Amino acid sequence: MKKIPFNVPPFADDEEKYVNEAILSHHICGDNAFTMKCEKLMEEKFKSPCVLLTTSGTTALEMACMLADIGPGDEVILPSYTFSSTANAIVIFGGVPVFVDIREDSKNINEELIEAAITEKTKAIMVVHYAGVGCDMDKILEIAKRHNLVTIEDSAQGVNALYKGTYLGTIADLGCYSFHETKNYSMGEGGAILINNPAFLDRAAIVREKGTNRTQFKNGQVDKYTWVDKGSSYLPSDILAAYLYPQLLDMDKINDDRLASFNTYMELLRPLKEKGLVDLPVIPEGCEHNGHMFYVMCKDLEEREALQRYLREFGIGTAFHYVPLHSAPEGIRAGRMASEDRFTTSTFERLLRMPMYYRLTKEDIEYVCEKIADFYAQKTC
Repeated sequence: MKKIPFNVPPFADDEEKYVNEAILSHHICGDNAFTMKCEKLMEEKFKSPCVLLTTSGTTALEMACMLADIGPGDEVILPSYTFSSTANAIVIFGGVPVFVDIREDSKNINEELIEAAITEKTKAIMVVHYAGVGCDMDKILEIAKRHNLVTIEDSAQGVNALYKGTYLGTIADLGCYSFHETKNYSMGEGGAILINNPAFLDRAAIVREKGTNRTQFKNGQVDKYTWVDKGSSYLPSDILAAYLYPQLLDMDKINDDRLASFNTYMELLRPLKEKGLVDLPVIPEGCEHNGHMFYVMCKDLEEREALQRYLREFGIGTAFHYVPLHSAPEGIRAGRMASEDRFTTSTFERLLRMPMYYRLTKEDIEYVCEKIADFYAQKTC
């Protein structure tokens, strides 16, 4: 039987060469040659003042919350439709995640619901660019400015995607990327934080270096370094950075490949949408996505589960997203829902992700779409 996995980690062919170079350098801790190469490449490509590699997208979010001084009782507004890492970064500092509903089209936070969720305790807005499709950042930044709130982009899925010509992760005060093996560019586990507001630059280096001013010492700005602030060890090994580096060099090639796969899915499944059997992804005007995922929206939970079982019978790996955080045990304990849930739970129940990865073949996509069509043909007989 044919086997099409849900995900295959990206591989740009030169990873082994660069990893071996890092090993032979005998400098494999963080902030060595390949770490700096990756950071410089992203700073130049994305036009961000400062990009710092981290051990994961999760720890990038934790760094962002630390820099935003999220503390006990501080409220942060975010979508309920996201991974636990987004809310965990708030909760571990004693903050309160305040959840709002998502838009029906993009599955992003509904910007029209944010202002009503603001209270005197609100300190930040944390948006999530779902599937590499940008949120309405114009509206969100306008609200944040009016209420003097810090803005954070969880752009774990949004590397190399744009909103109105600006790269996701570079628009808010702080941006966070993930380089997990399921992402478009991967170092296995890893991430990055983008410091877009200069007010956070100096402290970011301190927080990332266990609360010390070691970076200033390395740059000759102080004659010794010491513990000056809270922080943690957020630096990944240079071996991991060496694995990521060739993918960043091939960033646009990988991006074009994934977009071609996305467009093939759209073309082949459009007849099912036209018959009203499924809904397909919507890319709002002004957004240039990165082909991070392709999904179909089934009628309801029962149909989604049936489709997933059917595709599994033919060796096709799929996945669904996310159990809404506001209804999860920790979400109920630590946070609150500040809006009506019109689309969050229904999206969780209906959405099914299809195989999507670098070098996914057109033939495999055709096979997946053929089986989806067969499933709906049987249902309508």
